[in-house]
Amino acid sequence: MTGHRAATEATTEATTGLRERKKQRTRDALVRVALELFTTQGYEQTTVDEIADAVEVSQRTFFRYFASKEEVAFAVQDMVESHFLAELAVRPPEERPFAAMRSAVLCAWDTIGEAIEAVVPVELHMRTYLMIESTPALLAAHLRRSTELEERTARIIADREGLDLDADPRPRIAVAAFTGVMRVTGRLWGQGDDTSMESIRTLTALYLDHLEPALAADWRAPARTPSDGGSETLV
Repeated sequence: MTGHRAATEATTEATTGLRERKKQRTRDALVRVALELFTTQGYEQTTVDEIADAVEVSQRTFFRYFASKEEVAFAVQDMVESHFLAELAVRPPEERPFAAMRSAVLCAWDTIGEAIEAVVPVELHMRTYLMIESTPALLAAHLRRSTELEERTARIIADREGLDLDADPRPRIAVAAFTGVMRVTGRLWGQGDDTSMESIRTLTALYLDHLEPALAADWRAPARTPSDGGSETLV
């Protein structure tokens, strides 16, 4: 009986594993096709039926995986954000908040490329980012999601530092500055010619390295005098 039970359990596990892999392939195909259609013919112009037909599944099957077109539009971005949060959660406790966020995002870029490529080409991910930025309905959702991500990040930082997030404003302020840099680098990366993971990692590191000095430094330019070849500056 023991041998029979073990064989039955092994068969069940194999069947379950096969079923899960098939579900993942279907989900990935829906994401890949949806993003390709969104970026070539427009988000508003693409229907759920078109996406489902292209993958040769029913509309009902689409809705088993995604609640809406919006959800599938952000599927890869959601994966990237979840990867960052997971990295941040395991940063060493002795790292200061900015250092922890910087290390987490760079570690995420070091490892997320392979996960993205398993679903869509990085080039398609970049086109999707630009499409979201230029589609009013998605841009509004993007801003809402960014606010939610900031709150989740701030809560992780507060927990790391042993702070009450609702009583101490510092975690939210630090995260707001950090995510502002991330938005700038994302936009610049999307506008550039190099859409590789190495490119966005390098750009992110460069801008984050300037964050703390930029906030702490005196930005005021020295007053120019007539001997500098310019008019006097009133101070």
